[in-house]
Amino acid sequence: MKTMLHLAQDNKTKVEMIYQAKNGQLSQRIVRILQVKEEQVVAYCFYRKQVRTFRLENILAVHPAKKLRRRGA
Repeated sequence: MKTMLHLAQDNKTKVEMIYQAKNGQLSQRIVRILQVKEEQVVAYCFYRKQVRTFRLENILAVHPAKKLRRRGA
């Protein structure tokens, strides 16, 4: 998983992440990875619209975010 996070950071690509909060609640987030630390990931969260810190041990899954195609009017 760390490899995917580092690649996303290097390529400045968005990833979709399944995350478990301290209280056990699951959330699905689209993020842009800013920094991968030993036990944490710092990322811009598009859901919260702010930079957030996520504990690596609480990230359950991560994969490239799907690109949405815009349709012309």
